[in-house]
Amino acid sequence: MSTTRPYSPGDRGPESEAAVADAPVGGVSGTPAARQVRRLSLNGASGIVPLARDYTRQALHAWGWLPAESADRRAAAEDVLLVVSELVTNACLHAEGPDELWLSTDGKVLRIEVSDRGTGQPAPRTPHRAGRPGGHGMFIVQRLCLDWGVVRSPGVAGKTVWAELGAPA
Repeated sequence: MSTTRPYSPGDRGPESEAAVADAPVGGVSGTPAARQVRRLSLNGASGIVPLARDYTRQALHAWGWLPAESADRRAAAEDVLLVVSELVTNACLHAEGPDELWLSTDGKVLRIEVSDRGTGQPAPRTPHRAGRPGGHGMFIVQRLCLDWGVVRSPGVAGKTVWAELGAPA
């Protein structure tokens, strides 16, 4: 189900740009893993969708999602790559192109955020018709993700579309 609340439970909060580098995964045994964040500027880039997928694949390698040890872990990584592709493609098709891709994980949830300058409101096409060409992006996001939504900042053009997926077991 789509949500439009300003922030989700896994929100990255008001982090400064200095906090964008990867943090180490966990510390002492039994303590929660530190949040790891990566950011990619897409403004003015070419080949944006493959660039975003490659960047995400590198993050998944760095965070231990890839190489996958099992079919379930491989499927979880492929779901992340598909959601990134759909969100970035939507920004290309329905906004003025994506500005940034944010990826973050706390070890339990992976959050994807794509910011753009568009004014539209993404929504799954309903009723969904599997045989109909196009319009499947947000339906796919809705089906694969724990939650997703849109954040708009007052006085700032554009929006950020976010989606969260559970980490593989």
